[in-house]
Amino acid sequence: MKRKTHAEPLALDIDLLLHRKPGHLIRRLQQMAVSIFLEETAEFEVTPVQYAAIAAVSVYPGIDQLRLANAIGFDRTTISGVIDRLEAKGLVVRQVSEEDRRAKLLFPTAAGERLLAEIQDATERVQQRILAPLNVTEQKTFLEFLNRLVLSHNHSSRVPIDKALIPSKKVSNSARGGRKG
Repeated sequence: MKRKTHAEPLALDIDLLLHRKPGHLIRRLQQMAVSIFLEETAEFEVTPVQYAAIAAVSVYPGIDQLRLANAIGFDRTTISGVIDRLEAKGLVVRQVSEEDRRAKLLFPTAAGERLLAEIQDATERVQQRILAPLNVTEQKTFLEFLNRLVLSHNHSSRVPIDKALIPSKKVSNSARGGRKG
């Protein structure tokens, strides 16, 4: 059987092959966003994923590892390594659930809460630097488009976010019980 040949030769222009493709551009922007994050937050010694994890644990104290992975869109097989590093830095503690002894519940420590308070200006600078080339109207539109794309393609993700797994409300401080830190 004869193979089909293309009537026109493949484009050999890198601009056409990559630089005008949304997937490539999104990947490049993500690389730049990580680089900017690491520059702006260097003194805090956390990665973007560690920051997302400690932020989610702060918003949902008592969240378990599965729900944390879901809340931040991170692979559940590797989230325990992220939690290990946060725990080693003294930013979160794990407690065994009283309802399900197999489940580990996560709580921010006082040091973790301090880090979140202290890192806020740096994370705001990250967002400003990423969006700086756009005017305010363009920034709003860009974020609306990004959110629409993320929501539309959530089901295609290796780590789709399931809203049903995200706690519906923040646990009060009194519910934290004997957390350390």
